[in-house]
Amino acid sequence: MNYKSNRRTAIKTMATGAGLLTLPWTMESAFATSAKILGPKLNGKINHSVCRWCYSKIDFEVFVQEAKKIGITSVELCGPDEWPIIKKHGLTCALPWGEGMTRSIEKGFNDPVNHDELITGFENIIPKVQAAGYDKIICFSGNRRGMSDLDGMRNCAIGLRKLMPIAEKHNVTLVMELLNSKVNHRDYMCDRTSWGAGLCDMVGSEKFKLLYDIYHMQIQEGDVIATIRKYHKYIAHYHTGGVPGRHEIDETQELYYPAIMKAIVETGYKGFVGQEFIPSRKDDIASLKQGVTICDVA
Repeated sequence: MNYKSNRRTAIKTMATGAGLLTLPWTMESAFATSAKILGPKLNGKINHSVCRWCYSKIDFEVFVQEAKKIGITSVELCGPDEWPIIKKHGLTCALPWGEGMTRSIEKGFNDPVNHDELITGFENIIPKVQAAGYDKIICFSGNRRGMSDLDGMRNCAIGLRKLMPIAEKHNVTLVMELLNSKVNHRDYMCDRTSWGAGLCDMVGSEKFKLLYDIYHMQIQEGDVIATIRKYHKYIAHYHTGGVPGRHEIDETQELYYPAIMKAIVETGYKGFVGQEFIPSRKDDIASLKQGVTICDVA
């Protein structure tokens, strides 16, 4: 995930492999069939959310209203100033942004130099998250900068453990995002699901979990469905995105999202799935509606 408007973009679409032309159906027809089966009403097995930063060119209140029309019930990665607008329209914020979180994601909990500032920021925002009726907030590991994975894990655990009492008191879960370090976030430490799960075990609290970003983890480690099935107990939130390029999640990319969503549902997951792709077409809201329809498995 990148929360800056000038995030570098990659390939918009994938060329359809010549081999697919010989099959009785194509990925495009499979997605179209899925959408037809789902119809205009949502099925309710997936709680739909959307990341605000991907639609920053749309007025915020207008965007909230448009998201609600689609059936989305959460607009996420928003700070306290935006929460009243979300509430006004009857939506929630499944994964809030907040004070102390505007720093670079490169400087996170894996470096003890950052702990005092991070801890102060989270101690300030966690009660506000609870007061607003929300129960999660995002956090980051930071970059390696030559640090070993084990030392980074230990450092993260030391800092995060200091926040667990206040997180537990206010019933707010800190959710660390898994990001790829191959393409988008060079040197980022929490770039593998196994490392994140190890950190969860080391912290030892149910108020620390992972954000499994499907886009990032497809790039970094692949094997998405098997990984979700293996590590689902550590995951508190999911994000989508087309690979390559982080654009629409339809036939233009390599992942088949209906199967991924079904695997998530089968784990017993009851949280939200946040659409976090950058629309590449003229009608952003149409792309968002398509993404929700694709993920709204029966």
